[in-house]
Amino acid sequence: MENLFQMNLTTLQVNEITNLGLAHVGDGVYDLLCRTYLCAGGDKTVLKLHKDTVSMVKATAQAKFADKLKPLLTEEELGFFRRGKNAHTHATPKAATRQEYAKATGLETLFGALYLMGRTERLNELFYKMLEEA
Repeated sequence: MENLFQMNLTTLQVNEITNLGLAHVGDGVYDLLCRTYLCAGGDKTVLKLHKDTVSMVKATAQAKFADKLKPLLTEEELGFFRRGKNAHTHATPKAATRQEYAKATGLETLFGALYLMGRTERLNELFYKMLEEA
């Protein structure tokens, strides 16, 4: 049985997954990173955890984080980001512009690709860089 918590797909295998498929996985990975970070940060009520998570995972916040990370990405990582950013999505959240939603999808696609290739150290590095104050 494959360990789905420790994926190790090749770049070729990841490239065979659709842009929105990678974003779908990346959405879950990103959400789990945010929830884990917030829970590990100390004693909070469930309501506070929920509100803080929502503030981190909304498209407008992800777009800002994407802008912050973009200069730090390798060429391969930028390729995954661009794939997601340029994906044809049919919906845009009410609280985000199309550009913000595209950047958020790019970030999720990148996180999905890194996770599927087993690059969890790089995921952690980017996640913590994203949280650093400007």
